[in-house]
Amino acid sequence: MNQEELLNRLTTCVEKGKADRATPIPPEMKDMEGASELTVQLLNAGTSPEDILNRALIPGMKRIGDQYSRGTAFVPHLLLSARAMNQAIVHLKPYFDSGEIESKGIFIIGTVKGDLHDIGKNLVKAIVGGSGWEVVDLGTDVSSDRFIRALEENPGASVGLSALLTTTMVNMEQIVKDIRARFTGVKILVGGAPLTEAFCKKIGADYFTLDPQQAAIYLDTTKQL
Repeated sequence: MNQEELLNRLTTCVEKGKADRATPIPPEMKDMEGASELTVQLLNAGTSPEDILNRALIPGMKRIGDQYSRGTAFVPHLLLSARAMNQAIVHLKPYFDSGEIESKGIFIIGTVKGDLHDIGKNLVKAIVGGSGWEVVDLGTDVSSDRFIRALEENPGASVGLSALLTTTMVNMEQIVKDIRARFTGVKILVGGAPLTEAFCKKIGADYFTLDPQQAAIYLDTTKQL
């Protein structure tokens, strides 16, 4: 395969969740090279890490993100695609660390204090990271202090707050208030099953969505302002 064919194949692997040769899905790609092997092949052939990211990995995550938005793909599909993306990113990480690949920016995300649910957070992490952002995942049960410390360590970052329970979504308001008291201009995104647009506005956050792809689009759009 030539370079273009390899890039297209890598895009498909990310979209379909084919992480490596051992991954048994999708059935039609059984025993075929996956995202990990194809990324190594492309690097060895002289393809720039930036081209691999922008011409294969990001388009693959966008495809599955768009399908999720349309209701033709579901949470398991997103998680499989994220795994394939991460397998490829392992080989690109040295280039990120060296500055050869420039990320779009930094996105700090965490499930708020009192809440241990992380599936929604992990989906947003996968889609936003797959669109070219460096994601700092603080995990679950995250307090204001931890968000503030992460912002101090990553100036100019945007923040995502997640909650699944009505009993923990109320903690978002205090976290948003604490962040606003220390930093100006920080974009704060909120999400989670019990949230609404009205709640987002009430607590002073900037954006609410239940769709990970829309979170990535919002970050890309506001970055360009």
